[in-house]
Amino acid sequence: MADKISLRVFKVTGETNTDDLSPAPDAWSRPDIPLHALAMLKMARDGIVPDVQGSIGPMKQIEEMRGQGFPIAYVGDVVGTGSSRKSATNSVLWFFGDDVPYVPNKRAGGFCFGTKIAPIFYNTMEDAGALPIEFDVSNINMGDVIDVYPYEGKVCKHDSDEVITTFEMKTPVLLDEVRAGGRIPLIIGRGLTSKARAELGLPAFDLFKTPDQPAESTKGFTLAQKMVGKACGVAGIRPGTYCEPKMTTVGSQDTTGPMTRDELKDLACLGFSTDLVMQSFCHTAAYPKPIDVKTHHTLPDFIMTRGGVSLRPGDGIIHSWLNRMLLPDTVGTGGDSHTRFPIGISFPAGSGLVAFAAATGVMPLDMPESIL
Repeated sequence: MADKISLRVFKVTGETNTDDLSPAPDAWSRPDIPLHALAMLKMARDGIVPDVQGSIGPMKQIEEMRGQGFPIAYVGDVVGTGSSRKSATNSVLWFFGDDVPYVPNKRAGGFCFGTKIAPIFYNTMEDAGALPIEFDVSNINMGDVIDVYPYEGKVCKHDSDEVITTFEMKTPVLLDEVRAGGRIPLIIGRGLTSKARAELGLPAFDLFKTPDQPAESTKGFTLAQKMVGKACGVAGIRPGTYCEPKMTTVGSQDTTGPMTRDELKDLACLGFSTDLVMQSFCHTAAYPKPIDVKTHHTLPDFIMTRGGVSLRPGDGIIHSWLNRMLLPDTVGTGGDSHTRFPIGISFPAGSGLVAFAAATGVMPLDMPESIL
């Protein structure tokens, strides 16, 4: 990554939630990234002029900015709150990311800056190879050209030494993730490298940056820390520790299921490594659109041939099924913002990370503070 990156700012003031970037009424088109992205920011707001109010977002405004030179960074005061993280990320990166070689209709990379970036949206941006950074954007405006110094942790006016703001990376691994094309490719590559070197009798590889680990403590562990620790094969996990706990349960629901299917194909997954992977159709069963009917017929076989369990339209809600099948003191995740386990513990994730958890049986996690 360059020491200095010059970018033009596309700023959306106030809070941008995932429904602004990936509107729920357009959920049927989420797997078709270029089509779905047309609905991004389709409602007028300060500084944003949609092409067709309520239907098509500010395409002309974005194209005009592209013609002015410099890559474009998506900037907002608060970015990514809400539950449609993967499709929102796809929309942002479709306009402001880079083409993926030999992969049509999908982009990665890009830059996303905000005074506050919602945690799961931040993680989803990481997975897609983008560079999400939190810093004060109050002195940055639509159309500005800025110079970002990722190694020095500062943002300056273009071709100037005037510092607008400073920042710290959330994790030292972030730049490695960008270089690898995303957090998931980095995890897979790092794991393959370690296993290959161990097989060849070579010492551990130190080229990869490693996450900062919290200081040792003699204090006890909370119940949540013990459950995650058990999934990692240790007594407990301290807040701030990077870990990859074993996933026992993974849930996928229908408005994100087709995206999860695409992510599983990208991972070349032919069989799930998680004990229980469950797919539901509780959001589209009552009033299905034609594309939903097609999904109802094709997605169950895709899940079941890989060793998963698929409900059928009308069988009920994913949470009530999952909650009957959970095992105590285990860890899981789900592609639905309401996936909260009454026994064991769950961590929410975007559909890309849900696919990774189902395929590999583990999920990358920076252990949060515990209240349990």
